[in-house]
Order: sequence, then structure tokens, then C-alpha cells
Amino acid sequence: MAHHKSAKKRIRQDAIRRLRNRFYKKTTRTAIARLRSMTEKEAAQEFLPKVVSMVDRLAKKNTWHKNKASNLKSSLMRHVASLA
Repeated sequence: MAHHKSAKKRIRQDAIRRLRNRFYKKTTRTAIARLRSMTEKEAAQEFLPKVVSMVDRLAKKNTWHKNKASNLKSSLMRHVASLA
């Protein structure tokens, strides 16, 4: 148990950040799955920038590693390009 006022505040902040990170990560994972399941090229091209933005935001906040974000964006762009 925390004994210092600052340690108690840090615990509160960490709890809030953990929940926020979980929400953003889950939302992004769902969007990625939705993009991967798309079969129409035009719809996928329209949705791709939104997903890329979400991934970039997670990388910027260090929730995801920048290389993971880069690899994800690359694979998603290849997927969209390969659609007929």
C-alpha cells in the first residue's frame, strides 16, 4: 500500500491511463479487423486513413511501439492495394 501522497496520486493516474489505453487499443484492433475483412476496394481505401491515424496515435503515445505501428500500417496498405 502506498504511504506517500504522491504515490497514491500516481496509482490513481495509472488506473485512469490503463483504462484509457485499453479502450484505444481495443478500438484500434477492432478497426483493423474490420478493415482486413473488407472486400470492396473503394470502401477500404476510404477507411484506411482513419485506421492509420488511430495506429499513429497509439505509437505517438508509446502505447504501441513505433515499429509495430509501422509494420501494421504497411501490412494494411498492402492488403488494401491487393483488393480487386
